[in-house]
Amino acid sequence: MEKPWPSLRLGDLEVPHPIIQGGMGVRISIHGLASAVSRAGGIGVIAAAAVGLEEPDAFKNFSEADARVLRQEIRKAKELAPGRPVGVNIMVAQTDYKKLVKIALEEGIDIIFSGAGLPMSLPKLAQESKVKLVPIVSSARAAAIITRNWLKKYGRRPDAFVIEGALAGGHLGFSYEELAKERAKPLLAILQETRKALEPYEEGEPIPLIVAGGIFYGWEVRQAIEAGAQGVQMATRFVATQECDAAPAFKEAYLRATEDDVVIIKSPVGMPGRALRNPFVEAMIRGEKRPITCPYLCLKPCVPEKSPFCIALALLLAKKGDVKRGLIFAGARVAEVKEITTVPRLFQKLMEEYVRGPEPIPTPG
Repeated sequence: MEKPWPSLRLGDLEVPHPIIQGGMGVRISIHGLASAVSRAGGIGVIAAAAVGLEEPDAFKNFSEADARVLRQEIRKAKELAPGRPVGVNIMVAQTDYKKLVKIALEEGIDIIFSGAGLPMSLPKLAQESKVKLVPIVSSARAAAIITRNWLKKYGRRPDAFVIEGALAGGHLGFSYEELAKERAKPLLAILQETRKALEPYEEGEPIPLIVAGGIFYGWEVRQAIEAGAQGVQMATRFVATQECDAAPAFKEAYLRATEDDVVIIKSPVGMPGRALRNPFVEAMIRGEKRPITCPYLCLKPCVPEKSPFCIALALLLAKKGDVKRGLIFAGARVAEVKEITTVPRLFQKLMEEYVRGPEPIPTPG
């Protein structure tokens, strides 16, 4: 099928499909998924969060294991997707943020996505590199603050922004109350606000805006582009691919999920999260988890003696297939996942949906 949508351009970097695969931490999106997405013509993203947690020495030297494995994952992804851009997602909240950014730059990563905080120091860390720098924000205000700060201190603008709305999975940039009461602003409203907020800094050259959170079908990609986005970021639908690095049981949990299974949790790192209901989450909601000791200290906001559980270990258990004792992050629309497909077939289906538009709602009787 001929490509129906515009390519995605970030400065001198261009890819055929305006789709970025969202970074999913604790080894859900590592080299397998990221390289497959990049080969297919999108932008695949390795998540740096606790990427080394399966290493034999992770308990004794988490920082070293994380650094070593991030380097390995970037090399593997670039080897499997030669000549294609590969991105890495490094959260500002990670304790080794600067160290991981440095490793990504040394390995020739093409794009650094950075959220879970405002990445104010990112241009300084990457000043000797041509890497594309893309903050992840959830408000127009955050985008304006970052752009103003970068221009004043470093004389450069972000190469793009990912605007992540309230329907995304994992940790979210909204308050627990906004999410629980469904009071967060709609994604495309935040897009319009962000475009307006960035106008004073653009000088006729708009900063590309990529929307994320709740984008599921190809016709929603079209709606986003028609609303002024240059691309979309998708994560949930990429979990349901053969190339995703999660265990089969993790993907099957997505297939079984209903709308009632999706819950907002209070994460021990201070940000609300969206996950699937299971025995672990039920126990957490009942307050049965107890404070822990932590050998990792992987996230700066985490206070182990006050945390009811180790979120990194809970996410790793789920990734490895223990979907009863682990934490399964997912987007709000996970119940619409109906099959496990391949990355190339997913792109094909998204393109078909983009052209066809939404299915008509059947008329009763």
